Amino acid sequence: MQVPALYLKRGEDTRLRAGHLWVFSNEVDVARSPLSAFEPGQVCAIVDSRDKPIGVGYVNPNSLICARLVNRGLEHALDKSLLVHKLNVALALRERIFDEPYYRLVFGESDGLPGLTIDRFGDVVVAQATTAGMERLKDAIGDAIAKVLKPRQLWWKNDASIRAMENLPEYAELGAGERSNEPMIVREAGLEFECDPLAGQKTGWFYDQRGNRDHLQHLVKGKRVLDVFSYLGGWGLRAAACGASEVVCVDASQPAVEAIGRNIARNGFADRVTAVRADAFDHLKALREQREHFDVVILDPPAFVKRKKDLAEGRVAYRRLNELGMQVLARDGILITCSCSYHMPRSVLLDGVQQAARHLDRQAQLLWHLQQGPDHPIHPAIAETEYLKGFVLRVLPA
Repeated sequence: MQVPALYLKRGEDTRLRAGHLWVFSNEVDVARSPLSAFEPGQVCAIVDSRDKPIGVGYVNPNSLICARLVNRGLEHALDKSLLVHKLNVALALRERIFDEPYYRLVFGESDGLPGLTIDRFGDVVVAQATTAGMERLKDAIGDAIAKVLKPRQLWWKNDASIRAMENLPEYAELGAGERSNEPMIVREAGLEFECDPLAGQKTGWFYDQRGNRDHLQHLVKGKRVLDVFSYLGGWGLRAAACGASEVVCVDASQPAVEAIGRNIARNGFADRVTAVRADAFDHLKALREQREHFDVVILDPPAFVKRKKDLAEGRVAYRRLNELGMQVLARDGILITCSCSYHMPRSVLLDGVQQAARHLDRQAQLLWHLQQGPDHPIHPAIAETEYLKGFVLRVLPA
């Protein structure tokens, strides 16, 4: 395979040989392989200082993470054939775990395809490329998806802000198939949810919380439930399906609230579930002032800590949110609280929950730890692949 070589400095191959996939710009021997000689997204061979190849990857000379390893060894080119193989490997795991074709098929580095996310919604596929390398491979990826899955539609949701770090434009478009007026549907635990592959958050649905929502079957029967940051009603409608007597879904987005309404009707929960458009913090304060109480409060916010330097401010926001949640929680209530911020350590999140409980003269019992589902596998060598954490807690009077 004839591709240009990216040479590493002496000793800078250790992390890659331990399983990581990233090369930082200060690890490159620029005397032997100047980064300026590469085009953004160009395929390369990553080679150590002793001229021993590590594998094939791609380069972006304009990024701090200047290269990513896609396959070890140089036997296979980075082309459609390799992509088909990796998709089939990823598919084998999902088909082993899930009964229906609704899941995250590719979770970037954890599935050996750094910079690529693919979600499957039955015969519709939504893909997202966040690196110049995957953007450059876009046509080959589309061909590989067509061969492995034969979807009716392929959407590219390439509007993530992280693309700016790779100097990539943001856009969303239909990559293959024909447009239709039918909404994209995801099925979870026997329910159906309407999603939007273009205007929705991320790739349209949060598969990572599916397994965590399974805990609701033990907690909500005959109970009053508050689902804050509801998005499309995943937690709230699952609670209704598990026998909750009343569910209130809260989200600040009008399109999300309208979608929740359609999902309520689609699943026949109009008698028990309502959707409210409101800022989460403001609405929790209003409920407290109205002396409203719920048996179960679910807090699943967007990331408050997007960068490491935001941790101090973010931990205050998480603590404040959990305190507000507890203030509308029944005396012997269940709090489900989550963070999708990679930079928010699990221990810090739990410490904030405990501080909030003590400030309100309440005590918390930790029942379950929550993490991302198995279609978002964690790469043991790449800490960044473990981002979702949360807790199911019983909150009692002191």
